[in-house]
Amino acid sequence: MKKLVGIASLVLVFCYNSMVTAHGAGDDPVQKAIKARHSEMVLRSFNAGPLFGMAKGDIEYDAEIAATLANNLLIMTTVNNGRMWPAGSDNEAYPDDTRALPEIWTTWPDIEDSGKAYLEAVTALAEVAGNGLGELRSVIGDVGQSCKGCHDDFRAEEDY
Repeated sequence: MKKLVGIASLVLVFCYNSMVTAHGAGDDPVQKAIKARHSEMVLRSFNAGPLFGMAKGDIEYDAEIAATLANNLLIMTTVNNGRMWPAGSDNEAYPDDTRALPEIWTTWPDIEDSGKAYLEAVTALAEVAGNGLGELRSVIGDVGQSCKGCHDDFRAEEDY
């Protein structure tokens, strides 16, 4: 039942974000795709952030919450988001909207390898996140490394 509630929650968030995205992006389908990507990353961060906080000791470890958040991340990997990544939706074409580097599309399948590393890390996380703080800590670093690897290679630095 909890898994069904988690899936239903994710579906509702995606539907809501899709409506907001469609309304806020005007008629440009590329801007809609970029906004959808941003929404997905916010949702990933919303689920991963507390897990990193628990691992660091900044948030009290809660096995049920940890398992739920890790499973949410895993469920998100089952969604086909290919439409969010149309060619030409990089930071050179849309410098004010995205930090996605053109290399995402020009070095294929390198980005796919990054996705596989993320999937492996999140799968391992979902298997053990609710089994204790030590178990969470033993795998959470791989999740962070997989995120960092993709961001280092395929995301432009922020301009501050």
